[in-house]
Amino acid sequence: MIPAREALERLQEGNRRFVSNVRGHDSLASEARRAEVVAGQQPFAIVLGCSDSRVPAEIVFDQGLGDLFVIRVAGNIVAPSQVGSVEFAAGLYGTRLVVVLGHSQCGAILATIEELTRPSANHSINVRSIVDRIRPSVAPLLARHGAAAVTDALVRDAVRENVRMSVAHLRHGSDVLEQLVDTNGLAIVGAEYSLETGVVEFFDGV
Repeated sequence: MIPAREALERLQEGNRRFVSNVRGHDSLASEARRAEVVAGQQPFAIVLGCSDSRVPAEIVFDQGLGDLFVIRVAGNIVAPSQVGSVEFAAGLYGTRLVVVLGHSQCGAILATIEELTRPSANHSINVRSIVDRIRPSVAPLLARHGAAAVTDALVRDAVRENVRMSVAHLRHGSDVLEQLVDTNGLAIVGAEYSLETGVVEFFDGV
């Protein structure tokens, strides 16, 4: 079992390699590595990230097959299936780091801002369920920034607040995860990936 602090350092080092365009783990996607992980997996980190095609966790953290347990959903929201997935990996594999990974210019955040400033009846009930989970992160910011114009600052703040709320939900919305945090060294942290620079900024230490 890799402690949360070491797991976080591995992700930070991997992201530095990605930003520098120096790939460090070609062997971890090789035929030999594929054969190695057939019998089982021991992911050292769980990443709950956005479904956006520009933010694949394995690539931005320069990791290979079997290294990360990745859960992707639009807006990196936390619903029961996401909580259960985190519980599953943390309990079964002993993974001790969970990262909620948001990103700049998130489409789900922009859609939520659009819905709050110019409501539409065109969303399906399923898309609306995503917007409704992001809404509590965005609504107070709109009141503070003003809804007259969507600024870069508003979007940036909304992305970060949504990550923080997802982290809080995981930390305090599951008895299983709370116990793992309190007694087994599980750490749940937030981070933001910059589409512009490729850098992942972590909000919390371990």
